[in-house]
Amino acid sequence: MTGEDSLALMIRRYPALGYCEKEIWEAAMAIIDCFENSRKILACGNGGSCADADHMVGELMKSFEKKRPLPENFKASLQLVSTERGSYLAENLQNALPAISLCSHTSLLSAISNDMDADLVYSQQLAGYGRKGDVLFAITTSGNSRNVVDAAITAKAKGLRVIGLTGQHGGMIKQYCDTAICVPATTTAEIQEYHLPVYHTICRIIENRFF
Repeated sequence: MTGEDSLALMIRRYPALGYCEKEIWEAAMAIIDCFENSRKILACGNGGSCADADHMVGELMKSFEKKRPLPENFKASLQLVSTERGSYLAENLQNALPAISLCSHTSLLSAISNDMDADLVYSQQLAGYGRKGDVLFAITTSGNSRNVVDAAITAKAKGLRVIGLTGQHGGMIKQYCDTAICVPATTTAEIQEYHLPVYHTICRIIENRFF
């Protein structure tokens, strides 16, 4: 199945998402370009969107729907380091697309919240992890989550491309996005129901490109 086929399948299953077909494709292409240039994805969100950020990272860092064998030169290096365990690792590890969820570092999140300001939990991480050419994938159903908006501002200042996944109105974050995917819904639950097929489709398009 090609990337175009994946997008068409999503729209057949969720016709309303045809509303943001262009932005979904643009986001997938931006992430592909990021990986082709040896950069990484940084994802964030709050509550259900935090879970979605973790979920998307999981689909990128290991196999989603396709097998991902390691490059042969990496397999050989593993076996040179350790004949027994290196061989096991060479056969069982999977190729990964580098992605980090900014939601998952509990000790760091609590330190920033306690010592600095809870609104800075993601922007502080962007200040440390972010490199020009990386992509911030920012998920917020309202588009107005202060810590996610601040992350987008910080990302732009550091030369990252910003992809926003939000609701119909876009909110404050839209002005800081290179690509804003605004799904056609206005209540939190309905927005989140659309977010899942959107980022799954993006992951399918990306995985098809590399594997």
